[in-house]
Amino acid sequence: MTPDRIFLWVVFNVFVLGILALDLAVFHRKAHVVSLREALAWSCVWVSLALLFGIGVYFVRGGEKALEFITGYLIEWSLSMDNLFVFLVIFSYFAVPAMYQHRVLFWGILGALVMRAIFIATGAALLNAFHWMIYVFGLFLVFTGLKLLFAGDEKIEPEKNPAVRLVRRFVKITAGFEGQRFFVRKDGKLWATPLFLVLVVVETTDVIFAVDSIPAIFAITLDPFIVYTSNVFAILGLRALFFLLAGVMGMFRYLKVGLSFVLCFVGVKMTIVDFYKIPIGVSLAVVGAILLFSILASRFVRPKEVEPSSV
Repeated sequence: MTPDRIFLWVVFNVFVLGILALDLAVFHRKAHVVSLREALAWSCVWVSLALLFGIGVYFVRGGEKALEFITGYLIEWSLSMDNLFVFLVIFSYFAVPAMYQHRVLFWGILGALVMRAIFIATGAALLNAFHWMIYVFGLFLVFTGLKLLFAGDEKIEPEKNPAVRLVRRFVKITAGFEGQRFFVRKDGKLWATPLFLVLVVVETTDVIFAVDSIPAIFAITLDPFIVYTSNVFAILGLRALFFLLAGVMGMFRYLKVGLSFVLCFVGVKMTIVDFYKIPIGVSLAVVGAILLFSILASRFVRPKEVEPSSV
C-alpha cells in the first residue's frame, strides 16, 4: 500500500471517529427521545456527507471510482433498510424506552464498523488469493435473493439468540433498566442491564446482515477503500434513518422484494464478470430503478383484501 493510500485510510478513519465522538459527547450527551425533525436533519447530514465524499472520490480517484462508491453506497444503504425492521422488533420485544434507543444504536453501529472492517479485509484477501471465490460469492447472493423473495416473514425471537443465552449464563441481569447504562454495580458485584442484552442482539444481528451485504459490494468493486467507505457511510446514517422511518416502515411492504432483486442482480453480475463486465453506470441505474419501483409499488399498489368465506 502506497503512502498516499495509507494517508487516505488514516484521514477517513480519523474523520469518522471525530464525527462519532462529536455525536456522543455533544449532540446526544443526555438521553432524549429523537424527534422526527432531528432524525430528518441528521439523515440529510449523513446523505450529504456521503455525496460530498463521492465528489471528493471523483476528483482524487476519477469518475469510475466515484460511480463505484455511489453504487456501493446505494446498495449498502438499501440493504441496511432490512436492519431497521429487525431493530424495531428488538426494541419492541425488550420494551426499550425511546430515549435509550439511540445509545444502543450508537454502540451497536460502532461495533458494526469494526466487524465490517474485519469482514471486508477477509473478503478482499480471499478474492485476491482465490479468484474462484467470486463465483461462490455470486451464487451465494443469488441464493440469498431468491430465499428473501420466496420466504415468508420470519418470526424474530431475540431470547433464543445464542449470544443472549451465553450472556445470561455467565452474567447476572438486573430486573429492569438502569437509565441508559449497560452495567451497574450492586452489592460489590457487576450486573448487566437489559439494555446490554439489547446491544448484544443488535450486534449479532448485524453480523448476520454483513454476511449478505459484504459480498454484494464486492460485486461492484474490489477496491477495499471504496468497499469500506461505502459501508461506513451507509451504517453511520442508519441511526437517523431508523428514527425517521420507525413509524412508517410498515408502508414499505414491497421493499423486501426489491432487495431480493438487487441481491440477485449483483450476484449475477459477480458470477459473469469473467465473461461480461456490466458497466458501473448500468449497475447504478438498475439498482436505483429496482429500489424506486419497489418504493412506488409499496405506496400505490394496494394488497388484495381477503374476502370472508361464506358458510
